[in-house]
Amino acid sequence: MTNLRRYFGLAGEAAYTGARFEHLGGEQVADEVTAEDLVAVQMLSVRVPARAALELLEGERGRQLSELLRRIPVDVDMVEVDAAELHSDSAADQAWRLLFRVKGIGWVKAGKLLARKRPRLLPVYDRVVRCVLGTPSSFWLDLHHALRADDHALHHELLDLRERAGIPKTVSALRVCDIVLWMAHHEDHRPLRCPGHGTLSP
Repeated sequence: MTNLRRYFGLAGEAAYTGARFEHLGGEQVADEVTAEDLVAVQMLSVRVPARAALELLEGERGRQLSELLRRIPVDVDMVEVDAAELHSDSAADQAWRLLFRVKGIGWVKAGKLLARKRPRLLPVYDRVVRCVLGTPSSFWLDLHHALRADDHALHHELLDLRERAGIPKTVSALRVCDIVLWMAHHEDHRPLRCPGHGTLSP
């Protein structure tokens, strides 16, 4: 809980820039990438190159992504959806693959962009989190299973942690999970060839 409060600047220190990830720009546009989305991912220490940004804002890839986003549920938690929404070849998976293929995006930025567009449904998954959790065959499906296990115990634990830390309810359970993992390991992750932990389990 202390790390959560530190991240959001509630422990007497300046907030991390990622505290603005969900909220930058106010109300979001659900089904298209906006300039505010591209700035928001910078709050998580990545930058979308100019040509890739233009392609997503004004190009054909951006139009294709909007079509896929219209097929991905809005304002629903990962724990609430059927696993089919996260399987290979789901609209969410197709959107991730489309972004991944844009030059200059890659898997980390693709995941962060989708987490910005669907913060309750799709998680942030970067090198620090991967180092902690390992590389499951499908991070989304493994996390979905973990959240639903034992009558959604982990999901409720994350919501309880959010409440006890005094974090806004607009911060999703997925982001609470991401922040807790990232804050626990990001300093240790800095050394070359960090061994990580690989401890994801239901």
